[in-house]
Amino acid sequence: MKNYKAIIISILLFASTGVFAEEHAAAALKHAEKAVTHGKAGHAPVLVEHAESALEHAKKGENVATGEAKTHLDAGIKSLEDSIAHGKQNHAEIASKSAEEAVKHLEAANK
Repeated sequence: MKNYKAIIISILLFASTGVFAEEHAAAALKHAEKAVTHGKAGHAPVLVEHAESALEHAKKGENVATGEAKTHLDAGIKSLEDSIAHGKQNHAEIASKSAEEAVKHLEAANK
């Protein structure tokens, strides 16, 4: 009986990790899209705020993701870090391009 319960719990935990990754990837995508919008409008400080939120969610999703989703989350994280660095230097145009790259990777991670 104990083994049966342990197996059931393990299955449920394993299944739920994918859900957590998807939730964080979706939130990261939402913030990355807002970062792009504000960056294109020249609002570098607001871009940074959204890119940092996207980065936080992407990292949480990356911790539990596997396979291709993890690969895309890793690439999205790198793009977000680049976007934040340029946004903090008030390079909205360059930061926007990096945020757009992040969006592409985060979209792929959400499939």
